[in-house]
Amino acid sequence: MTAGPLLSPVAAAPLPIRWMGRLVDWAVIGIGATMATLVFINVALHVVGKDLAWVTELGELLMVWVTFLGGACAAQRGAHMSITEFIDKLGTARRRWADAAVQVVCLGVLAILVRFGWNLVEGNWGNQLTVLQWPMAWQYMGMALGCSLMAVFVAFDFLQTLRGVPREARYP
Repeated sequence: MTAGPLLSPVAAAPLPIRWMGRLVDWAVIGIGATMATLVFINVALHVVGKDLAWVTELGELLMVWVTFLGGACAAQRGAHMSITEFIDKLGTARRRWADAAVQVVCLGVLAILVRFGWNLVEGNWGNQLTVLQWPMAWQYMGMALGCSLMAVFVAFDFLQTLRGVPREARYP
């Protein structure tokens, strides 16, 4: 049996978007591996009655980052959950416009999250995480950056939809 690619395929996109997508993919893999390692070490230390408090706080920070960057990974692959019973019954042209309408709503929600997310980052440089003593802005930045990246991927998909590229071609 031959091994497939480590990362699942994504649709053709301009080079900067492909690079951004791969960077996000590898960041999620790296953060996930770091979290798993830290949690394993802390659980092993619990066996001998020790605890590293900073591991819990760093784990929470990394969880925020991996959650929102993971959302960006899913957005670039069109892998977010959707209920398509209605939209699948539409003809090609109507399906395209329905997809575009959904993407506009998604972009609106993402625009709100991006705006308020970066406001949270800006307003929390003076607040510190309890144990790590890092600016709390670093934790909020995971949401702001992840939503910004999701908006880029959804906007690219929206443009592809308007150009008439069918969903099957947009997401291999």
